[in-house]
Amino acid sequence: MTDVYTLGEPLGVVSSGRVRHESDARLDVCGPELTLAIGLARLGHRAAYLGKVGDDELGARALTVLRGEGVDVEDMRVAEGLRTGLMLRESRVAREPKVVYYRTASAGSRLAPGNVPIDRIAAAKMLHVTGITAGLGRDAQDAVRAAVSAAKNADVMISFSVEYVPELWPSVREAEEVLGELACDSHLLFLRQDELDLVKPALTPEREVVVDRGAKGASVRADRMRYDVSGWQVPVVDTAGAGEAFAAGYISAALDGLIPQERLHRGALLSAAAVTSVSDWQGLPARSELQ
Repeated sequence: MTDVYTLGEPLGVVSSGRVRHESDARLDVCGPELTLAIGLARLGHRAAYLGKVGDDELGARALTVLRGEGVDVEDMRVAEGLRTGLMLRESRVAREPKVVYYRTASAGSRLAPGNVPIDRIAAAKMLHVTGITAGLGRDAQDAVRAAVSAAKNADVMISFSVEYVPELWPSVREAEEVLGELACDSHLLFLRQDELDLVKPALTPEREVVVDRGAKGASVRADRMRYDVSGWQVPVVDTAGAGEAFAAGYISAALDGLIPQERLHRGALLSAAAVTSVSDWQGLPARSELQ
């Protein structure tokens, strides 16, 4: 049985200083669901990933990384004639990195409901989806809905990370509608503090709601109680990947049957590991490294 099934868009990522002046850059692959799947696999959980990549070198690299980290890629698709999406991340002194996406008509954005394996999701312990994949276009959004529907019909636990990116949505109203719907379908909800207003109808006492406050820490409301954990006490290299690393740690602890405070602790540990690395996922720990 798969512990966690997830679906999303793998991206290549080029990281550099200011591109117009730099001559050096770093190439990696990324994506929130990719980070989560790798984080869980490193902790010994069975994670399966569904996505589409192009028949290009970036797609091959994404598949190589996922396979090498022990993630189940049986359902991955290679789309002939399409290209794997790319992200350009420029670091700036004393400023947030500038991120530009090159994903128009990318293979990953063509994920469709017909690609979703209903039986595989029904056999998993948990389905994890994000608002980023839901915002990639109508086909990808319908694929997320198909996965959620399959999980609901099979009584599979649903985890949802809001991950609101304004550039992906035609309007805030449409984002609220779709993200609110997915949040209300979830049993476990991850979001940033600035996303609370987007999914107000889902913030009910019976739902487990985890609020990530970045360097200030995180909190969870579970069983009508609130628990908190303090923020990072580590040198920060790059905050990219911190949110899904946190979700991976929290879900891992939940799968292990730990109490909410221990889930928060493991989430904070993986988040701290992510921010101390130049990669979204390469710094994540193995189970033997957990404290």
